[in-house]
Amino acid sequence: MTQARPQTQADEWSQGWTLVLASAVGFSFFSVLLSAVGLFMEPLNKEFGWDKSLLSAGPAIATGVTALLSPFYGALIDRLGSRRLALPGIVITMAGTAMFGLANGSSTQWLLLWALFGLILTSIKSTIWTTAVAGVFEKGRGLALGIVVAGTAIAQTVVPPLGNWLIATTGWRGAFFWLGAGWGALSLLLCWLFLYDAHDRHARAAASRGEKAGKRGSTFLPGLTKAQAWRTPALWMVAVSTFIVMLLTIGLGIHLFPILTESGIPRETAAWIMSLGGIAGVVGKLTTGFLLDRFRPNWIGGLTMGVTAVTFFMLDRFIESTPAVIVAVLINGYAAGTKMQICAFLTVGYAGMRNFGAIYGLMSALVALASGLGPFVAGYIYDNMGGYGPFLWFGVVGCTVGGALLFLLPPYPRWEDEIEAEAFS
Repeated sequence: MTQARPQTQADEWSQGWTLVLASAVGFSFFSVLLSAVGLFMEPLNKEFGWDKSLLSAGPAIATGVTALLSPFYGALIDRLGSRRLALPGIVITMAGTAMFGLANGSSTQWLLLWALFGLILTSIKSTIWTTAVAGVFEKGRGLALGIVVAGTAIAQTVVPPLGNWLIATTGWRGAFFWLGAGWGALSLLLCWLFLYDAHDRHARAAASRGEKAGKRGSTFLPGLTKAQAWRTPALWMVAVSTFIVMLLTIGLGIHLFPILTESGIPRETAAWIMSLGGIAGVVGKLTTGFLLDRFRPNWIGGLTMGVTAVTFFMLDRFIESTPAVIVAVLINGYAAGTKMQICAFLTVGYAGMRNFGAIYGLMSALVALASGLGPFVAGYIYDNMGGYGPFLWFGVVGCTVGGALLFLLPPYPRWEDEIEAEAFS
């Protein structure tokens, strides 16, 4: 049985805009604590004497845990669906964010808290939201995914000034609690109301017609088998490009606040500069989504990935110039988060939706591994090489290579042929 799909972008948006909204806010919650890590470095250093390597190791452990779990969780999404996993995931993430307020100065406890948080955070990672939206949208998929991943830009825009204000008014312990409780409550409400993926919608449509819905997974979705995906060079190129760029840019994102403040920029000013990057991120994700729907996706992806090299260069060469720093942050903000958007879009294009959860789960595992290594690598270089300069130059080279890999991708497979074959079978 073929899946009923809207025929135009307007039809898709009229039926799916609430799903996109819920997914965007849900994904923003995933990024809240990670966007705030830099804000807590100074207060925790003053209270416990922890260095940047230890403070950066926490997020590295958490993302390492999500990397290990992502392939299994992606397959679980294919089996159970986004809704059944996301709702309880949001609740436990609220508790997981607040638990960091219990830190007592033990470095072992701090690292264990992050390991537990990584286990929790897997439940609301990007795979949940992209699987739900990619299965409902086809003609408007680029823009829909762009809005979803713009959730991270929302967090990057709001969290720096909000988190800095919460730390100043409630202390760092109170800031952990309110970031979890407030943001999580809004995410839970919207997802409870609107988070229904393609299989859920098919079942509801069947029920409205008085039909008995088939078991989950009976709706036909075209695409590669898992074995075929392993043998597809294009997917490997997407994976390697995403891994390199994510490692470097997430490392930069976590350390950007101390990079700015150590150059002489006041904390309040640095927080607002970072929020400008978040605003640019919203523009970047929406613009990239629009372009992905209309032009060759690997060209758009390659340019967006590659341009981040400019940010690293400017932060190394022109850090004493406030206008140059702002431009660098805006460029990075524009490209930030589009990496997951581009990765998801290209993965759907080359792998299809048949096993998207499992295949994208593997992509997400690489992303999580890169996200964990990036902050640790940046912190290690800072502590052992006397500054961020070598890391920034790694960023120039790595982002250039990552962009080039996407430019070299071949055209998409023709999934329309598989859909037509199923329709006449």
